Amino acid sequence: MGALDGKVVLVTGGGNGIGRDCALIAAQEGARVVVNDLGGGLKGGDEGDAGPAEAVAREIRAAGGEAVSNSESVTNYKSVQGMVEQALDAFGGLHAVINPAGILRDVMFHKMSEDDWDRVIDVHMRGSFNVARATIELFREQNDGAYMFFTSTSGLFGNIGQANYGAAKMGIAGLSRIIAMEGARNNVRSNCLAPVAWTRMTQSVPVKDEAAAARRAVMAEKIRADQPARFSVAMVAPAAAHVSGQIFGASGENIILYSQPRPIETVTKEEGWTVQTILDEAVPKMAPKFFDLNRGPLPGGNNAQQPAAAKPAS
Repeated sequence: MGALDGKVVLVTGGGNGIGRDCALIAAQEGARVVVNDLGGGLKGGDEGDAGPAEAVAREIRAAGGEAVSNSESVTNYKSVQGMVEQALDAFGGLHAVINPAGILRDVMFHKMSEDDWDRVIDVHMRGSFNVARATIELFREQNDGAYMFFTSTSGLFGNIGQANYGAAKMGIAGLSRIIAMEGARNNVRSNCLAPVAWTRMTQSVPVKDEAAAARRAVMAEKIRADQPARFSVAMVAPAAAHVSGQIFGASGENIILYSQPRPIETVTKEEGWTVQTILDEAVPKMAPKFFDLNRGPLPGGNNAQQPAAAKPAS
């Protein structure tokens, strides 16, 4: 018996990296899988290739599982509706969406073009909207549905050179939380994951010296794509039906639960604040609890394996 026996799962970005392992592991756990992947490059903008998605679907079928492939883009709502229809036609249902599809266009914000911004937001933020909106009514009607969205420490902590990516990933965390809140009474749940894994996105960070190359060799061995993929599959399984609205991380064999924004200090002045009293009283009172601009270490003692922040030329 697998954790996903009888379930149908749509995996976007399923031709490579974490998405590929999500599709393979979901199938190993008994799911019938729609493997979606545009087959495009890391920066997006190219026509794509149906090969990667079909290769993964073929691998699943060769192992005795059930899978179909789809090479449409998550940025197009009608295309995502087609993925849902494909799942219903091929397997008679759809119960979960795992959505790691993404691209990178890293550049310092003062050099970022509108196209750099738009394409990253389109794939990550619009793509997450599309897969959720195309499935939410089905999930509500059948009182059964699970989402695993993908956020990033680049959004949760920040990362130099990734304003577009970080903004999209922080937006996804907010989207996931609200879907979880609204879906609770219909057994529709949503979580998101900030993975740290050795994928083609991680590999895109430039190597500048031998020490960086050595760190990469360690990363490739210890923070594999199958680790966050395994967690993603677990979270859309019926046995995790009580888990919703959370932000998780996965880095090697560390599974991380992240905090979510909550008030940490409130200052009040009954007679009302002026600009000067805000500067003289409110700000100094809150200042000891300010967050600095350091990215911060990952919890769990896995910090040596954290990808170095990209440092584009200033």
